[in-house]
Amino acid sequence: MDVLRLDAVSKKYGALTVTDGVSLSVPEGQALGIIGPNGAGKSTLFNLIGGTTTVSSGRIFFNEADITGFSAAERCNAGIARSFQIPHPFVGLTVYENLLVAEAFGIGGKPADGEGCREILHQTGLLSKANTPAGKLSLLERKRLELARALATRPRLLLLDEIAGGLTDGECKLLVELIKRIHASGVSIIWIEHIVHALTAVAERLVVIDYGRVIADGDPAEVINEPVVKEIYLGIDVDDEAA
Repeated sequence: MDVLRLDAVSKKYGALTVTDGVSLSVPEGQALGIIGPNGAGKSTLFNLIGGTTTVSSGRIFFNEADITGFSAAERCNAGIARSFQIPHPFVGLTVYENLLVAEAFGIGGKPADGEGCREILHQTGLLSKANTPAGKLSLLERKRLELARALATRPRLLLLDEIAGGLTDGECKLLVELIKRIHASGVSIIWIEHIVHALTAVAERLVVIDYGRVIADGDPAEVINEPVVKEIYLGIDVDDEAA
């Protein structure tokens, strides 16, 4: 069964088309990576899936239910969670309190009781920081908190928006291992990332977007080596490479 399906989804701002008729299916349990040059429309696509931006045309289905008209909160209640490229925790709350807030908006919208939060803190390496104000965390710890808050909503689908950006190589490796464990627990993942080696360490499938359109889709190793991807995304002149 597909956990997510996009049917000819477009987003326009006046005469500008940012997402152009994207059709995409994500099987349950899959880890899908998305790459593309800056301005390709990747984050807009995430906003459409997450419900912070409304579609201009097309339909979005989650677990076979049409969620096109759902708000971001309703989608979170249904089982879609996301992290943001720049972490924005509640800086005046502790790490644990941030998770309690997230838990209240999770599947079913049940009142937060803290159940599972301790395990998530342990899973994300933040247990020792449970009582630390989020504003005092390092960048890596804030990235981990972004993941922890998303996991506290008990998602079926996790959207990761350039979560490895700004990290050192060592920090990036730690984050990749964490995302691998999350995926192994059964959570479906869609991950937008510019750090391709981190993305391909997790993704089973890779999609390339350019000018709001899908230009490649398939096995990561094969997609990376497609001439159109090398030329448009990686900046390699295929004719020069052949010469």
